[in-house]
Amino acid sequence: MPINNEMLEDFVMPDAAPAVLLIEALYDGGAPATEVLELDFSTRTKSRLRARLASGVEAGLFLPRGTILRGGQKLQSRDGRIVEVRSAPEDLLETRCASSLALARAAYHLGNRHVAVQVGRDAGGDWLRIQADHVLEGMLVGLGALVSSLRAPFEPEAGAYAHGHQHPGDGSGARIHLMAGH
Repeated sequence: MPINNEMLEDFVMPDAAPAVLLIEALYDGGAPATEVLELDFSTRTKSRLRARLASGVEAGLFLPRGTILRGGQKLQSRDGRIVEVRSAPEDLLETRCASSLALARAAYHLGNRHVAVQVGRDAGGDWLRIQADHVLEGMLVGLGALVSSLRAPFEPEAGAYAHGHQHPGDGSGARIHLMAGH
C-alpha cells in the first residue's frame, strides 16, 4: 500500500521543539533583569545544568567551572536577556546558643566537617544555618545548641578562600570555596 499524506500526519511533529535559552556569562552591569531563575543552593553550585525560568522558558547554563551562584546575582543569556538568580527556599536547621562561645564551638565543629554554613543575626540573636541533616542536628544538640527546622533561602559563607585556593601537594589543582559574588 503506498504512503499518502494522511498516513504521514501521524509522524509529523506539528510544532517545532521549543528553543533552550543559553546562559553562558555572569553579568555585573546595571540593566534590570527580565527573567528569574530560582534555584536551591546545591543546584547553584553546578556550572552546567538545565533549568526552567520563572517564565517557563527552558534554560541551559554553561558557566565557568567552579562558579557558585548567589541570590541576587545576574546572568546574561546568549540572546542578551538578563536573568536574576533567586535563592529558593529549602529545608534548613537554625542553631542558636546560650553564649557566643557556645556558638563559636558549634561553628568550629561544623567547619571541621566542611559543612556550608550561613551566619546571621536577627532580633532573637546570632544564629548559624545549615542544610537539614539529622546527623549534624544530633551533633549540635549534643553540644548544647538549640536547633530548629525552618524553610528559607540558603546563602552560606563564601569561606576564607572566596577567590579559590589549591590544596598544597595534592597535585589536583582543585579550586575550592569559589563563591561568585562574595
